[in-house]
Amino acid sequence: MSGIFFRHQLPQLTLAIALSGGFSTASAVDLDPKAISIKLPEHINWVANPSGSETAVLVGDPKKPGLYVVLNKWKSHHNSKPHSHPNDRFITVISGTWWVGTGTDYDPDNLKPVPAGSFVTHYGNEVHYDGAKDGDTILQIVGIGPATSTPAK
Repeated sequence: MSGIFFRHQLPQLTLAIALSGGFSTASAVDLDPKAISIKLPEHINWVANPSGSETAVLVGDPKKPGLYVVLNKWKSHHNSKPHSHPNDRFITVISGTWWVGTGTDYDPDNLKPVPAGSFVTHYGNEVHYDGAKDGDTILQIVGIGPATSTPAK
């Protein structure tokens, strides 16, 4: 009886051993840094801004000409005042709810909620304001620098 069990279970046992060995080998392989770069959350350098937000530069330098990618973390209950940027900016809401408004009349009570997973384009030289209400919000912003901000008049 034990021989019959062994014969019928051998293929599953062999597969399990092969898979477990394959996974342990795959996790021990180092990636080629010329092919890929990974920055884990604990290695992302967040810098506080006077506006109450935090920024982490992932690619490029928003202060210089060229492509940049940044993360922006709006702290709860912080908003910007009406302003514009010279270039289009492409924004993905990573987490939380981002609250946005347009125009020069600052009205934080009538901000539109933009949930996580949404994509927003801020068009160059158009006035807007934004921030977080009830919780922190993380955005990924992609643009062409220099990324300046001009207060609305």
